[in-house]
Amino acid sequence: MIASFLIALNIVIFVFVNYLYFGSSNLDVILGLNLFLFQGFYWQILSSMFMHGNWAHLILNMIVLFQFGSMLEKYLKSFKFALLYLIGGILCSLLSAFYVYLSFDGSFVNVVGASGAICVLMGYYAYLDKTATKGLIVAILLMSFVPIFMGVNVAWYAHIFGFLCGYVLGKFKVIR
Repeated sequence: MIASFLIALNIVIFVFVNYLYFGSSNLDVILGLNLFLFQGFYWQILSSMFMHGNWAHLILNMIVLFQFGSMLEKYLKSFKFALLYLIGGILCSLLSAFYVYLSFDGSFVNVVGASGAICVLMGYYAYLDKTATKGLIVAILLMSFVPIFMGVNVAWYAHIFGFLCGYVLGKFKVIR
């Protein structure tokens, strides 16, 4: 139920931002995660998790959210699953914001996508199912770095931070 709701919410926000919003064309900058966060745009920590760069980005993320979200929601039940997704996603956004701040020397970088929060789910699942851990690590590395070699701009650090956050949340039984 929550995984389906998150998928629907991501789709509705994508359509709204890209096709229905007739105001400022800077909505992606206002809602994406960027250096404006440090100037008081604190909602970006959460809103960036629901923004996507294009249809392919959205569809790929929603497929993986459906796959891992469905399994983990059955295991954790809806409320704990929602907590895992939101707490993990927020932690991942914070880590990504500080990484961008420290690494890009003031250059403007706008991070969007549910990938970090979805990678939290993958990391949590990797902790729960030890037989899947190596395969999931390979998957995270492939989805993080192969697109870069193909010239696609990917926030690889959000994937890594998300996976690590999910694994740690599982290991320390923060959400169980």
